[in-house]
Amino acid sequence: MPARPPSTRTRIDDFNAGRDPERVQLKYNTMRQDAFGFLRGTCHLFYEDLDPGLLPEAPLVWCCGDLHLQNFGTYRGDNRLTYFDVNDFDEACLAPAAWDLVRFLASLLVGGKVLGMSGKVTRRLETTFLDGYASALCEGKALWVERATASGQIRALLSRLKRRTQKKFLASRTTLVKGRRQLLIDGKRALSLLPGEREMLTAFLKTFARKQRNPDRFQLVDAARRIAGAGSLGLARYALLVEGKGSPHGNFLLDLKVETGSAVLRTHHLPQPPWPTQAERVVGMQKQIQAISPALLTPIHLDGREWVLRELMPTDDRMDIHKWDDDVAGFVETVRTLGQVVAWGNLRSAGRRGAGLPDDLVRFGQSRDWATPLLQAARDAARRTEDQWREFVASF
Repeated sequence: MPARPPSTRTRIDDFNAGRDPERVQLKYNTMRQDAFGFLRGTCHLFYEDLDPGLLPEAPLVWCCGDLHLQNFGTYRGDNRLTYFDVNDFDEACLAPAAWDLVRFLASLLVGGKVLGMSGKVTRRLETTFLDGYASALCEGKALWVERATASGQIRALLSRLKRRTQKKFLASRTTLVKGRRQLLIDGKRALSLLPGEREMLTAFLKTFARKQRNPDRFQLVDAARRIAGAGSLGLARYALLVEGKGSPHGNFLLDLKVETGSAVLRTHHLPQPPWPTQAERVVGMQKQIQAISPALLTPIHLDGREWVLRELMPTDDRMDIHKWDDDVAGFVETVRTLGQVVAWGNLRSAGRRGAGLPDDLVRFGQSRDWATPLLQAARDAARRTEDQWREFVASF
């Protein structure tokens, strides 16, 4: 008699084994709330269950790996200007373009149902996303989103980031104690450090600071375990409050996150460019896919593990489907822009280290015969995700 396949809960528990239990519980709470939260937290399930044979042929591109509605957002580049782009690359890898597209379309279907959108609206969103993507490929030129021409939620995100001062941002994440800032330990964005972590982080920053132009700015003021993301929640991650231009208002925040490997490649052993470490994979792909990289984006070796250091980007700067306000036309236009953003990232990294050439992508955008099988695969994946979510909820 064949062995019974493991339950959804068992597969999820096995994947998250060894992570910080306190943050894994927060992750599970988010995943139980609705099917979209579940999709965000289970990229590994998505690819374990994905049958590549059902996807249309597509050029190789540098993929985000976990492309969904909320893995886009705003940030300040290392030139201090504001940008909107794909902003999560933990699962990034070299893969056929259809893999990112099917993941995004499935998130659109699952998210649309959570928001109560009609089937007619979600179908319109699907076709709009693919049209934005294909049309941008046909242009053959990588562009980027600008605040002056952006609309809807994207324009609001860019405008909010441009208006936000460092003082206001610090006030939202810290408290003043005798003229010195401390991180707010609220159980929503941050948790207290565990024994030995402060000493490890202090020693790391001392070493890191010596290599910087202004080493005094990287003195550690405070640190906490950071709560952010979904799929990676539970892995080691810290918010670091550093001296910056001086306490209390000149401090700034860093994000330090461990990198353990792509969930895509755990199941699908696709040939990859040779990356020395997992952190260098993430940083290398992010720098190539995005128009401009976030400030301080750096691979780090620490405590026998590989990490990515960057300026902290608040979760408030990400797309949030729950802020949809029944503005169908505005949401449709936003989704078209997301399709263009994905295409521009493909074009920007085309021809690099195994990726298809720009002409391959242009031809792919022109053909459009891949849309129907791609949409069918996305609908199957969305139904599977919703079934798994219900099974997961029932396990509690």
